[in-house]
Amino acid sequence: MPDDKTIRQPLDGKRIDINDPNEVRNWTDILDCTPEELKDAVKAVGTSADAVKDHLEDK
Repeated sequence: MPDDKTIRQPLDGKRIDINDPNEVRNWTDILDCTPEELKDAVKAVGTSADAVKDHLEDK
């Protein structure tokens, strides 16, 4: 069975790599934010997806 290329998910679902354009796109879709908001959140709280999500929800 071929891999479904339409299903996108981060390589590591617990960490956000803002240096990977594909991950940035995936995470901005998942978290419903802009790339800049995502990068600012990662700078503020680190690369933990849960921490970034909480940070974005608090804003």
